[in-house]
Amino acid sequence: MVKVMSRLDELIKQFCPDGVEYKTLEDIATYRRGSFPQPYGRPQWYGGEDAMPFVQVADVREDFKLVEDTKQKISKLAQPKSIFVPKDSVIVTLQGTIGRVAITQYDSYVDRTLAIFEDYKIEINKKFFAYVLKQKFDIEKKHARGSTLKTITKEEFSKFPIPVPPMPVQEEIVRILDSFTELTTELTAELTARKKQYEYYREELLAFDNKVKTTELNNLCLLITKQTGFDYSATIKPSLITENRVGYYPFIQNKNFNGANINYNTDFYVPEEVVNKYPKITLNCPSILITLSGNIGNIGYYNTNRIAFIGGAVGICKLKQDVNGKFIMHYLSSKHGQTFLKKSIKAGSHLNITVEAIRKIPIPFPPLEEQKRIVDILDRFDQLCNDITEGLPAEIEARQKQYEYYRDKLLTFKEKTA
Repeated sequence: MVKVMSRLDELIKQFCPDGVEYKTLEDIATYRRGSFPQPYGRPQWYGGEDAMPFVQVADVREDFKLVEDTKQKISKLAQPKSIFVPKDSVIVTLQGTIGRVAITQYDSYVDRTLAIFEDYKIEINKKFFAYVLKQKFDIEKKHARGSTLKTITKEEFSKFPIPVPPMPVQEEIVRILDSFTELTTELTAELTARKKQYEYYREELLAFDNKVKTTELNNLCLLITKQTGFDYSATIKPSLITENRVGYYPFIQNKNFNGANINYNTDFYVPEEVVNKYPKITLNCPSILITLSGNIGNIGYYNTNRIAFIGGAVGICKLKQDVNGKFIMHYLSSKHGQTFLKKSIKAGSHLNITVEAIRKIPIPFPPLEEQKRIVDILDRFDQLCNDITEGLPAEIEARQKQYEYYRDKLLTFKEKTA
């Protein structure tokens, strides 16, 4: 890396020894927001003959590309009411997950939650522009407006200052940063392949024939319940605080668990007196967690001495002492368990699964030795795919931090004075 930086230093000394000019985004390019006919839910806006990719925030990846296949296709009828974006255009997300940048790899139409850069008023390397745009948005999104749904407006980002070094410097920076992103992309592709392999073996291991008896989940649990009915509005909600203090316990929501990984660095914390008042919804013994609305069917497994408290829309299944909780977790996460969960979804004011349905989930129950064998195999696969402390996830995390460190160094310039 020293040689790489040395080459860049030579170019800076040659082409911009007195500093680099900064320009606002509105002085660099013309841009506009995407669009889509309202309301979103009308079926005639989607699919059909001559439908085209419709890019929303979730379709923009972290590697400066779009997903291979957008979640939605915009119909021919709706296309005149949206914004056409040709291949090789720079776009950036402005709402929700702010600051994802892509150089589009196919023609598409773009939603109003993104900005499209159309024409450039100065000479600038498009990939360099994408890198520096991403860096700037990563900083500015921390101050974005909104509480639950953060937003940066076109008017706000028009004044963002961007460094514009001479073209040879831009090209060298792109070459360096591309080497980082290419390696991360390769590692991510390898991790994706391993996850597919893990899912394949999980389905094979958990596909039992009729010789294996089944039992309802309720028979394996001491208790299955959820927070509703425990005086949330009057007692629990007013007691929540946003900092972790002595005498307070993590308030576990859907986003705080995934498989055996529980994140105790939560948004809210609950005082000890509330925890003691509601022992049924306190995590204090091995338990299966199931998301009942929103991201329905997300499965967690709690098995620690650390006490926590359950938030809304999460079912808590407190397990009997002789039950292999990891086996149940793996089964409910597999397509076999997920199929039953999806069939149990009820439509009301919002989609949800009831506690009654959870209690009736059929669980295959092979001998405990076989359950342990399956858990050991799947745990090893799971660690390779998901453990951020070792293996590929740790390597990707390290590479990402390295990339961000060098990106910030490479894109920080002394500003040229008049």
